[in-house]
Amino acid sequence: MVDGWRTDRIGSALRGENPAVMRRLRAGFAVIGDVQFLPGYSVLLVDDPRVRRLSELPAEKRLAFLSDMDMLGEAVENACRRVDPAFRRVNLEILGNADAFLHAHVWPRFAWEPAGLVQRPVWLYPRTNWSDERYALAARHDAVREAIGGELDRLGASA
Repeated sequence: MVDGWRTDRIGSALRGENPAVMRRLRAGFAVIGDVQFLPGYSVLLVDDPRVRRLSELPAEKRLAFLSDMDMLGEAVENACRRVDPAFRRVNLEILGNADAFLHAHVWPRFAWEPAGLVQRPVWLYPRTNWSDERYALAARHDAVREAIGGELDRLGASA
């Protein structure tokens, strides 16, 4: 994948140029995560790059974003349960610490995770997991990506 879209994730999604986009939702874009050390990791991007926090959205759009986050979480849960019998749950997070635009993380969690991390926040994984080529999004993740997209379709994802 060409990386230029990474500097403007929302703009590139709006232009149809973000290869990580799985589906357009009512208030944003469901995208597959750049790293896949927990296969199925996904992100919901708000559809307006000027929006920095949930509280900046009007009430109706705020509820739509939260509903989209719920739908993406359910899609990841259903897809990961089918793809990996060790699936346990999903963690949903809106953090806003590093990126200056509203987004939500959807982390699948698995029984095979290291004992010291399986019940802890994902952010306690070694920092190298975010840069290790073994976990970079690649064609080997197409099956989980397609499963999540199919679940989003089944759940009625549409803009």
